[in-house]
Amino acid sequence: MRWRSMAASPAIARRSILSPASHSQLLRRPIPSCVNPQRRFQLHLRSSRRVSEASVAAAFSRSISVNSASVLSDHSCRDSSALDDSFLACSMPGRRLKVAVLVSGGVDSSIALRLLHAAGHACTAFYLKIWFQEDFENFWSECPWDEDLKYAKSVCDQIGVPLELVHLTDEYWKHVVSHIISEYRCGRTPNPDVLCNTRIKFGAFLDAIDSMNFDYVASGHYARIVHPSSDEDGVSILKLSNDTVKDQTYFLSHLSQSQLKRLLFPLGDLSKEDVRGLASSLGLPNKDRKDSQGICFLGKVKFSEFVARHIGEKEGALLEAETGDFLGNHRGFWFYTIGQRQGLRLPGGPWYVVEKDIENNVVFVSRNYFSRDKRRRVFRVGSLKWISGTAPESGSHLQCKVRHGPGFYDCTITLEENGDNQDEFTAAATSASAATTAAVVRLSEDDQGLAAGQFTAFYDKGTCMGSGVILESWDDTGFPICARAVELAKLPEKSNLGPPVKIFNQLTSSSSPQTGTNRGLVAVTSDKMPRVTRAVSLKWKFSGWRRRIGRWLGVF
Repeated sequence: MRWRSMAASPAIARRSILSPASHSQLLRRPIPSCVNPQRRFQLHLRSSRRVSEASVAAAFSRSISVNSASVLSDHSCRDSSALDDSFLACSMPGRRLKVAVLVSGGVDSSIALRLLHAAGHACTAFYLKIWFQEDFENFWSECPWDEDLKYAKSVCDQIGVPLELVHLTDEYWKHVVSHIISEYRCGRTPNPDVLCNTRIKFGAFLDAIDSMNFDYVASGHYARIVHPSSDEDGVSILKLSNDTVKDQTYFLSHLSQSQLKRLLFPLGDLSKEDVRGLASSLGLPNKDRKDSQGICFLGKVKFSEFVARHIGEKEGALLEAETGDFLGNHRGFWFYTIGQRQGLRLPGGPWYVVEKDIENNVVFVSRNYFSRDKRRRVFRVGSLKWISGTAPESGSHLQCKVRHGPGFYDCTITLEENGDNQDEFTAAATSASAATTAAVVRLSEDDQGLAAGQFTAFYDKGTCMGSGVILESWDDTGFPICARAVELAKLPEKSNLGPPVKIFNQLTSSSSPQTGTNRGLVAVTSDKMPRVTRAVSLKWKFSGWRRRIGRWLGVF
């Protein structure tokens, strides 16, 4: 299977804008990538008028045929006016606005569109087609975006809202994918979803439609925005969603004030259960569709395959952090992140990635990742961006999230003025606090999953203040690696390590706990059998009838 990188592939004949008037996906001439996004968007619109009706019909039947019977059924065309006013609190009801709505074919963005339409706004839906998606059909059995587009089209047809298809493949490669590849090569773990929101959905797309005079751009994110009244000259505030589990302010925490002022999030006051209930009551064609999972741009591509295609593989050693024992080989340090458990394929676990030697391509693992003596609560962040444009005072007591989810840490943040950690991410941010590029964060509790490249979002009383990127330079020593493991990692020829050691299960007795990788024989005591000494392997403990016999004998 041949892989074509968008960075090196020739220009692909692009498809134009979708509109309900033509019900089509129009073919158009390639537009040079050097043209700025706004001009390219205008050329896309202009080129669509020069396509024959025959091309229109052929393209539509080939790519986004929709079952018109299901779209026009009585069940699927229920009136949005039946919506309770309480659902419209974040949709600015009572005003006649011109709103661009980003739709993905999922339930969340579809309900956002219906809420804005019910609030009386003039809506235009936009589907963003990004990165290498045009070439998916050449390498995979089914096209990952075709189904999304079909659902988006069906939802828009229910209420007569026009749907436009926007190509931002070049922008996505330049501003998101290439950055991700570079970060993984350096051993860091970037967050594509934060980058996508900042640079594409509310970056390149806002630039592309700037001349179309939309009052706001809306999406199906779970977050709330409090805008100042029209007669006030204040700042817009990003606040937590009412659904703490689905809240997505973490992914939006690196937005600038100029971006936030132009956004609407109609789902800010709703829970996921509310959204599902509305989808069912309104008869949306995607009401039973599962939520998308994983990285935004990969679609149905496995992340490991993406990394292998663009970075490659390079065999390295897996060493136990406490002993230096050689446990086996890995495909390359860039496949692993700190705190990772899945994909190690080591028996006797669970095993966790605790450190990486980038220079020598060595991954250190441990089964004692959550031990009380492994403190990880002090770290540094760079590329700071504050949504209001003003940084908090140094030494402020805030809350923070180090990953997406409902969990917060109480923390103290100490700012480092005029730091030397400015990178292209920070350089692109034009805020009043650009001089403060780094800070030391002290958490109230330990966290075992801190990884360089990930974002830390800061909050104060439910308001998201901004975020920064976790740096590799730690204030503490991180996970301790024994001297033997450090020396073995420096060996130029890893074949000198010999065969991997045999891994035994960690069994604990009341008198003397047994830990470690290769601890030899383990004494096992049972009331139903005499005291025996045997090496207990993972195969014995976890395979079929042996496990059941062991339980009957009281061994396990």
